[in-house]
Amino acid sequence: MSGPLFRRRGAMRPFALVALALFAMAGVALHPQPARPEQAASPDAISPVEEYARRVEQLKKSYPELAKRIEDGAKAIDEVTDVDKARKEIEDLRTIVADMLGAVSDNGTVSQLGAKALSHARNKLRTLEQEARFSKDERQFLSDLWRKIIAETELATDDLDNARKEFAELLRTLQTREDFIDELMQVRRAAEAIRVIRDLTREIRDASDKLKSLISGIKPPGV
Repeated sequence: MSGPLFRRRGAMRPFALVALALFAMAGVALHPQPARPEQAASPDAISPVEEYARRVEQLKKSYPELAKRIEDGAKAIDEVTDVDKARKEIEDLRTIVADMLGAVSDNGTVSQLGAKALSHARNKLRTLEQEARFSKDERQFLSDLWRKIIAETELATDDLDNARKEFAELLRTLQTREDFIDELMQVRRAAEAIRVIRDLTREIRDASDKLKSLISGIKPPGV
């Protein structure tokens, strides 16, 4: 009885070994071995480098733009602080005022416009009253129209003359205030310089922030 039983146990050993081997393989499948450090870290290590390189390229592209803004700002400051240019502006204003004053003076171009129009209308009425081509009624009708034209022209001429005199007086006042006007124009140029400085300050600070961010990324993680 013991012999056959012993043989059966011996015969079961190969099957037990196979079962143990399959169980071990299943354990490996259920619990995979961790990857080697260099294999797991490789993709994570490359991504920050690519991001850093991209930021470097962006910074390189932004520098020519900043340099152009600095150059433009320098030119703008030169212009608003240019004494010769400021002097030319006041001289140009003086020339314009003088030319306008000549046009609206008592013997200027504007003062003669109304007189010419009024003279033409009066001459036309005198000629019409002696015109023989029209009947008496037609001549009377046309004469009445021209008399109305003369009256309207006189009113328009008076209005123009009043406007001309007022404008001429203002121009003379402007001539006496050239120094004050010059100071006001210098104040305006100084205010423009402030705007240029503030714009340039904002551009440089923005570039500094980007550079700080770039420099902070030079160190490896954890350092």
